[in-house]
Amino acid sequence: MDERQFIEYLIHFGLTRQEALVYQRLLTDGKQTGYEIAKLTGISRSNAYSALAALTEKGAAYVLEENAKKYIPVGLEEFCGNCIRRMQEERDWMLENLPDKHVEEEGYITIEGEMNIEDKIHNLLRETEERVYISCPLVCLDEFRGDLEFLQRQKKKVVILTDGAFPFKGGQVYVGEPKEKQIGIITDSRHVLTGEYGRGSMNTCLYSGKKNFVMLYKNALANEIKLMKISKENKKDE
Repeated sequence: MDERQFIEYLIHFGLTRQEALVYQRLLTDGKQTGYEIAKLTGISRSNAYSALAALTEKGAAYVLEENAKKYIPVGLEEFCGNCIRRMQEERDWMLENLPDKHVEEEGYITIEGEMNIEDKIHNLLRETEERVYISCPLVCLDEFRGDLEFLQRQKKKVVILTDGAFPFKGGQVYVGEPKEKQIGIITDSRHVLTGEYGRGSMNTCLYSGKKNFVMLYKNALANEIKLMKISKENKKDE
């Protein structure tokens, strides 16, 4: 197990780094006293007891009243599931109580960071109503295969431009020259995201809903598809 990654993910569920470390030890070693946790983790006894108290408050641990007070972990699936359920309920409440305000998606927005770009791509794909065109290296496609297959099952048009064989039933796949780290997506002729994405890249993309930019990028993809078709025909004739 990658303990560092495990701790980082626990932090995403509302635990501090120290609480996550203590919770991970409880999951690994079972019920413990504050004194035992302090020895296992190398943190001070006062910090161990503070972390354990916080874990019980946050629903990640229970208290056992024995000869000495011990703490047992709430199962990981139960703890994470409770966090997700509460967040979904709170999200729904906020959406229902958000004052009505229409926000135009104008201008050009810069999105930086691999995770932020990946999240935006997933959201664009999941919100697609009719059609999506995606142009990216083959190595990136598997990350979004689930979303693309879902769109295909919903009878929505999926067009893929990539640089290697990508079996995809029901969609149109065009294979052309290597794309390096370049990625581009256009959904419903309304939203465009384009830029550099992937491991070892700058991970910076431009996102916009401006009509002129959408049309410009749409024409660029159409020209790229024409070139791919011509290249394919030429190879057949050789």
